[in-house]
Amino acid sequence: MALRKNRTVAGALTPLRAALLGLLAPLLLAGQGMGTEVYLTLEEAPRTVFPEADRWERKDIPVTAALSQRLKQLVGRAKPTIWEPFYISFIASKDGQVIGYAVICEEIGKHRPITFIAGVTPDGKVKDVAIMMYREPQGGEIRRRSFLKQFSGKRLSNPIMPRQDIQSLSGATLSVRAMSRGVRKALAVVQAVYLNPQERARTQQQ
Repeated sequence: MALRKNRTVAGALTPLRAALLGLLAPLLLAGQGMGTEVYLTLEEAPRTVFPEADRWERKDIPVTAALSQRLKQLVGRAKPTIWEPFYISFIASKDGQVIGYAVICEEIGKHRPITFIAGVTPDGKVKDVAIMMYREPQGGEIRRRSFLKQFSGKRLSNPIMPRQDIQSLSGATLSVRAMSRGVRKALAVVQAVYLNPQERARTQQQ
């Protein structure tokens, strides 16, 4: 089933926005994107983390001042390196029932952004994580399922930190840290926007 697009929000032309709007697609797919590896398209990403769904509704989330403040509170000690001006998200449903939410985020590895999608269940747990684009010359081992599956079941109440509840990878230390920060950020977005109706109304105000 084709993705249903809810609305599009204008924003700054970050690497995420440019890539996902297709402005860099011909360059990247031709293998000329300065070492960028493209693993999942915008169409494929939500299906990867929620393959059992039969409907994926896209919703673009603008980051208001209130939402920005709330996200920073929710991530706690984590210090994301990128605060996106908006987030591309998806509501995944099966047989008419919402089974989860997926959010696309970016975090800086060593020098360049890692673009990924995180699927979150309605009770606030990570269901799955998948890498969409990787731009660093090293550290690509974070794509391995043996690494990514560590995030499954994690909540905002968990540390989600290397050497605590996330095992690091030799040669990919900075990328592991980036993904740990990024997954926590994705959980915060889902919590603030989808899982608490009262909080959602408050954070959508300018």
